[in-house]
Amino acid sequence: MSDKTYGFETLSVHAGAAPDPATGARALPIYQTTAYVFEDADHAAALFNLQTVGFIYSRLTNPTNAALEARLATLEGGRGCTVASSGHAAQVLALFPLMSPGAEIVASSRLYGGSLQQMKNTYPKFGWTAKVVDADEPENFKRAVTANTKAFFIESLANPGGVVSDIEAIARIAEDAGVPLLVDNTLATPWLCKPIDYGATLIVHSTTKFLSGTGTSMGGAVVDSGKFDWSKGGKFPSLAGPEPAYHGLNFNETFGDMAYTFHSHAVGLRDLGPSQAPFNAWLTMLGIETLGLRMERHCANAAKVAQYLEKHPAVAWVNYAGLPSNKYNKLARKYLPKGAGSVFTFGVKGGYDVGVKVVDGVELFSHLANIGDAKSLIIHPASTTHRQLSDEQRVAAGAGPDVLRLSIGIETVEDIIADLDQALAKAAA
Repeated sequence: MSDKTYGFETLSVHAGAAPDPATGARALPIYQTTAYVFEDADHAAALFNLQTVGFIYSRLTNPTNAALEARLATLEGGRGCTVASSGHAAQVLALFPLMSPGAEIVASSRLYGGSLQQMKNTYPKFGWTAKVVDADEPENFKRAVTANTKAFFIESLANPGGVVSDIEAIARIAEDAGVPLLVDNTLATPWLCKPIDYGATLIVHSTTKFLSGTGTSMGGAVVDSGKFDWSKGGKFPSLAGPEPAYHGLNFNETFGDMAYTFHSHAVGLRDLGPSQAPFNAWLTMLGIETLGLRMERHCANAAKVAQYLEKHPAVAWVNYAGLPSNKYNKLARKYLPKGAGSVFTFGVKGGYDVGVKVVDGVELFSHLANIGDAKSLIIHPASTTHRQLSDEQRVAAGAGPDVLRLSIGIETVEDIIADLDQALAKAAA
């Protein structure tokens, strides 16, 4: 595409992909191959020395994946991108260049339960420590910073739902601490929020969710803003020091604002191996073409469902940032002006037992552990996604015993509401 400034929907369709130069095919090809033929010995050596850009082995780079990476970087306003096999793989890949044994991250307590579990039980096996703080008060991040802090981690719109982080305030604290701010933008997508515009350094996605949009393809992504000085303060030797695997090459000096992305491919994907399947990347590219259209309907439907539930006699509370009564409504108007997303939580009167009955009583909704599908989805987090946490941790994460999480789809909204109404009636009875 030219240097002309295009709108989001246009970029969603065209960024990263053009007609195939070899065949003229308009659709992006699926490069289902493990490896690529070198032109000659010198070309091979240059590729392995990172002296030229190209394709070696699909664990490192793949043309279909590269197209998805270009599209995501464009939509997020970033400099580069690396796709991975899942959202969780993307989180490990994102931290890998930053961390070492003894290093710490400061993370919001309002995260997906699997992310909190990863931080609490898995990262310590690497010698990493996660300090979990209440992100509703940004100063908590400042209080948790030590000489070993290497990153902050938040979600723009938190899962299981309704919580909006003050990205700009937390980004200022991260900048003062000399560390990058990582933002999981899965629930918001770049259609609703672009955290880089508010000071975020790195964006993480589970592309499995809204970006793909149909519940068909696992994937994750890390988008780099290209704006962080990795040499400042000597905190990040993997990026701004000699790399022994490449004869002492310094990624920051050699690749400048692409240092992080080159490292993620040349070291992260090479050594950790969480590569995305090209077929999944191709499916996600198709999904992104309709991202703006879908998100518009997702958000419109979710707002109507939240308004309905707020008045329902069997419902104790609704945590949807799009409601004027919600404590995060002001932040939502700032960071999510086009809508507060379609994933949110509500509490049923009667607690755990009633919550379980509701998920057993729905007919249109699917009871499963996913979000961001075109279909409406429901789950009881306390008995599923947040089951590994203690009672106190579940409550802190917004997944108490009475909580139900909804991912509102793009069906006719009257049908969505009718299904919830009958399920609530049966559970209350």
